Amino acid sequence: MIREYAQKNYEMTLDIVRDLCMIPAPSYMEDRRAEYCKKWLENAGAKGVYIDSVLNVIYPLNCEGSDELTVLCAHTDTVFPDTESYPEYREDDERIYCPAVGDNTVRVATVMMTAKYFIDNNIVPEKGVLFVLNSCEEGLGNLVGTRQLFKDFEGRIKQFVTVDTSIGAYVNVAVGSHRYEVEAKTAGGHSYSKFGNRNAIEVLAGMVSEIYKLRVPEKEGAKTTYNVGIIEGGTSVNTIAQSAKMLCEYRSNDRECLAVMEKEFARIFKEAESDDAEIIVKRVGERPCKGEVDLAVEKKLIDAYSRAVKETCGKEAHGYPASTDANIPMSLGVAAIDVGAAISVGAHTREEYLEKNSVVDGVEAIIRMATYII
Repeated sequence: MIREYAQKNYEMTLDIVRDLCMIPAPSYMEDRRAEYCKKWLENAGAKGVYIDSVLNVIYPLNCEGSDELTVLCAHTDTVFPDTESYPEYREDDERIYCPAVGDNTVRVATVMMTAKYFIDNNIVPEKGVLFVLNSCEEGLGNLVGTRQLFKDFEGRIKQFVTVDTSIGAYVNVAVGSHRYEVEAKTAGGHSYSKFGNRNAIEVLAGMVSEIYKLRVPEKEGAKTTYNVGIIEGGTSVNTIAQSAKMLCEYRSNDRECLAVMEKEFARIFKEAESDDAEIIVKRVGERPCKGEVDLAVEKKLIDAYSRAVKETCGKEAHGYPASTDANIPMSLGVAAIDVGAAISVGAHTREEYLEKNSVVDGVEAIIRMATYII
C-alpha cells in the first residue's frame, strides 16, 4: 500500500520539488516557501496548519493534550543567498539540477507527501504528530526554527525526526559548533604618509595564522575541526586598512573538545588586542553537542529507519555524526535522529542534482518509518 502510494504520487512529489526550486529561501527569508507549503498542505486536506513567528510551517495532527509528541520535519531554508531564481536549474530524464534541490528541497517534499499519506488514509496517531517544515537550519540560521519549536512545545516532545540526508544514512551524533564574527579596527591612514600605522588586515591575518597553528584536542571517538570561512576589509590599495573582518568557527562531536577550542579561540582573540588594535568579537552561531538522551527511544528510531530502508530498497542503513536540526533536541535530552530520503549529489554546491528515480524510495522509506514510530 505504501509503495503503491509513493509510485502513484511520483509526479506530484517531483512537482513540489520543481515548484520549490523556483522559490529560493536563504535563512531568515523562507516566507515564500512557507506560504507555498502551508497552502499545499491545506489543499491536501490538512486542518490547523499555521506559520509561526520564525517561519516554521506546522501541521499538528491529534496533538491536543499530548505530552508525548513525535516531530517529523525538514528544513525549508537553503545555504545559497539567491532570492529570485537559480539560473542553474535544468532537468533531464534522470535528474533535476539545481542548487539545494537535495539539501533540502526534496526532503521537504517527502515530509509533505508523508503528511498527505496520513490524511488520505485517515491515520490519527494516538499521541500526536507535528509535521514541521522548519526555518533556519543552514549556516548562520543557527537552528532558530527548531529552537522555537522546542520553546513553543516545551516538555511535550518525546521523539524527533528530521529528514536532511540521502536515503540509507542517518545521524544520531550531534556535531556542535561555535561561530564568530571577528573585527579588527585600527587608526589606518594613507599608505605613504602614515606608513607604520597598524593595518587591520595585518592584525586579522595574525589571528588567522594563530588559529591555523592550533592542534585540535585528541580524544578517542571525537573529531574536532576549525575553519576561517570569510575574510573582508580594507578601502583601497593605497589605504592602510582601518577595519577587517572574518567569520570563523570550530566544531566537535564532543562537548569537552568544544570547550577546549573555546578557550583557545578566546586566547587568540585576546592576544591580538593592543593599544593600537581593537578586537571586536561577536558569537553569531552556537550549535550544541548531544546530551543525555533516552537511548531506548533513540534505538527505536534507528531500528525503525533501518527497517524501513531495508524493506524499501534492500539497503543497510549507516550512521555518521553531523550538525543538523537534531542537535537541539539531542542537547535537551530528547531522542532524535536525522534520516535520509532520495539520493542527491553535490550538497552546498551550485552543481547539486537529484536522482529522480530515487524519490519513490525516499517517500516510501519515510512513510514506513513514520508508521513504525507513532
